[in-house]
Amino acid sequence: MSVAVLHEDAHVLVVDKPAGRLVIPGRGTGERSLREELEAEHGRLWVVHRLDRGTSGVLLFARSAAAHRALNLAFDRGEPRKRYLALVRGAPPPERRVSVPIAPARRGRMRPARAGDPRAKAAATVLRLVEQLPARPWAGGPLALVEALPETGRTHQIRVHLASAGTPLAFDPDYGDAEPLRGPGGEVLLARTPLHAARLEVAHPAGGALAIEAPWPADLAAAVEALRRG
Repeated sequence: MSVAVLHEDAHVLVVDKPAGRLVIPGRGTGERSLREELEAEHGRLWVVHRLDRGTSGVLLFARSAAAHRALNLAFDRGEPRKRYLALVRGAPPPERRVSVPIAPARRGRMRPARAGDPRAKAAATVLRLVEQLPARPWAGGPLALVEALPETGRTHQIRVHLASAGTPLAFDPDYGDAEPLRGPGGEVLLARTPLHAARLEVAHPAGGALAIEAPWPADLAAAVEALRRG
C-alpha cells in the first residue's frame, strides 16, 4: 500500500498513515513497520508520536536527532494541537469535555483509573458532535460523527474517553463492540477502528509553525455514506 506524503523538508516528514499499519516494529510479528518502509525511501527517521494500528491520518517523523529533540520537548509540554474524527455509537451531546485519568490495564490496554491508583495519569479530551447519523437497525443502533480534541497525549486516550462517555467507537474490540460494522445486507462496512487523525499543528523545529491535514479516508467515507443513504 502506498503512503501519501503530506509534507517533507530537511527536518520533518509527515505522512497520511494508512489504517492497519504498525508505526514501529512489533514484538515477534516479523511485520515490516511503516517507519521501516519509509526509511527505505526517505532515509533515517525518528518516531515523534504514534498512531494505533487501526487509526489513519497525520503521522509526524523527525529527520534528524536535533529535530527529534525539539519535537519531543514540544509533545512533552503538550503544545501540539491535534484534531481527530471518529465514528461512534450513540447520540452524543453537542459538546463535552471528558476529564478522566487513565491507567494501564492488561494486555496493553488502558482503562479509566481507579481512585488512588499510583499509575494514573491525568487525561482530558474535548468531544464535539459533527453529525448525528440516521439510526439504522441493521447497524446496531444510532451512530454519530464526532470531533475529538485531546488536551493530553496518553496511550489510547481518545478510545478510552469515548467509551467512558458512553459513545465508543463503532468498532473497537478493546474498548467497545468487537463485531465489524455491517450494512443492510449483512456486508461488512468497516472492520477497523474508525478513528482518523485529521489535523496536527506543532512548532516546526527550524522555526515557525507546521499545520498539516489528512483527507477523510475512503473506507470511512464509504461507511458514513452507506449510513446516510440507508
